[in-house]
Amino acid sequence: MQQQSIKFTGYTIGNNIISDLTKNYNFLGQKIIVIGGKTALEKTKDYLEKAFINFKILSFEIYGTDCTYKEIERLEKIIKDKNPDFIIGVGGGKALDTAKACAYKTNLPIYTIPTIAATCAAITALSVIYKEDGSFDEFLFFDYPPEHCFIDLNIIVNAPVCYLKAGLGDAIGKYFEAHFSSRNDKLLHNSDLGIQISNMCYYPFLQYGLQAIKDCENNLVTKYVEQVVLNNIVSTGMVSVLVADCYNCAIAHSVYYGLALLPNFEEQNLHGVVVSYGVLVQLLVDKQIDEAKKLKHFLQQLNMPVCLKDMNVLLENMDFDLVLNEILASPDMEHIPYKVTKDMLYNAIIELENLS
Repeated sequence: MQQQSIKFTGYTIGNNIISDLTKNYNFLGQKIIVIGGKTALEKTKDYLEKAFINFKILSFEIYGTDCTYKEIERLEKIIKDKNPDFIIGVGGGKALDTAKACAYKTNLPIYTIPTIAATCAAITALSVIYKEDGSFDEFLFFDYPPEHCFIDLNIIVNAPVCYLKAGLGDAIGKYFEAHFSSRNDKLLHNSDLGIQISNMCYYPFLQYGLQAIKDCENNLVTKYVEQVVLNNIVSTGMVSVLVADCYNCAIAHSVYYGLALLPNFEEQNLHGVVVSYGVLVQLLVDKQIDEAKKLKHFLQQLNMPVCLKDMNVLLENMDFDLVLNEILASPDMEHIPYKVTKDMLYNAIIELENLS
């Protein structure tokens, strides 16, 4: 029987916790390189310097605009030259994915500080790699996730609320895609446990989501915000770590990769909110009309996109061949319960435009 080893990322969540990082956690070493997004580092640099006053921060490195192999290789050279004991990744999904890939390439432990709750990147054992032109390249999988994740709610509620919505949308995708892609399979323990946890990526949002968005709009740290952030980052991340890779995504994420090829689409639409639109497409492909109506109503309450126009895409100008071909070519479409065709996807997209 093949040996298995599962490691989860521990996490600390609270208000203004960055200042107390070293008081409450024992880090693996003294020399640090911090990798993050430009805005994220601007917001956290002073706090990190004070928190690690008895450590040696060798440098703060700003990653580029995408998590690409070129950027990873650039940072890898810096890391090898400076020889830190560990890496701290700070920022959103692409920044954290870049930092995790650098840690993997240099065989160093990494700690993460998400400054937005838009993805589960802070605790997952993979990075989404993009090509230099901004299009999707591949998934880079690691043996282990980050050592620990520090979730400072004060930072997250002071970020634009669109990121909390994006995380919620991405998490909803995890629930529907995991159940869809694993349908009819006899699941082993890890995947079965992950699929069960994926229920936390949807049902709590129906209870807490709307109030959490309102509280975040007012920069308030509340139990509603905390519950949504935990599910955006932790529940989705645990599902990702536990389930077989083929259960992590399905049609919804593939829809995102297809639409991302349209001019200026990624600049105007965050990953997670497009994924939640993709879930609606997936539900209609799967003929779950009532479930699609229920989810559409919920997303409308949150002012999230439920049609192409909501994402600044005009139906009459849509390059369907480009988008549909990319959806079907996505690796996330390789393990789904039945063959999906271009016609099925096209019909679902058109049906969604008229779904009431």
